[in-house]
Amino acid sequence: MALLASASLYLPSAAHTSSDLSGEETISATFHDEKDGSTRTVQVPVGQSLMEAAHANDIDLEGACEGSLACSTCHIVIEDPELYAKLEEPNDDENDMLDLAYGLTETSRLGCQVIAAPELDGIKVRIPGATRNFAVDGYKPKPH
Repeated sequence: MALLASASLYLPSAAHTSSDLSGEETISATFHDEKDGSTRTVQVPVGQSLMEAAHANDIDLEGACEGSLACSTCHIVIEDPELYAKLEEPNDDENDMLDLAYGLTETSRLGCQVIAAPELDGIKVRIPGATRNFAVDGYKPKPH
């Protein structure tokens, strides 16, 4: 958890959000992948899920059910507990899927359910080193 230890306390505000070239409001999100140790920061349009942002930026976050709350393969860990507290509570369907997630923590969420909002600007998430997917090992479905 070197990423968490090195992260300074960051309290985002709407003033830190930016706009991409199309003028769309975006936030900054950093993904740390435990499988290969890579870390990437991307701009995420407000209203887009972190799973969709990962797919759009070729970040290896699975999402086998394409965000339909039928698996736990887009499991992420929010690194900052204060940012985690800004999220809406997970609903029963998400909690049921999180129960199946590999490496579940107190700040675990499904990436398909974390929607970019100005108050989440600067969010840092960790992608666990494994998933529990009931498909054939190594198979990664491509987003539609």
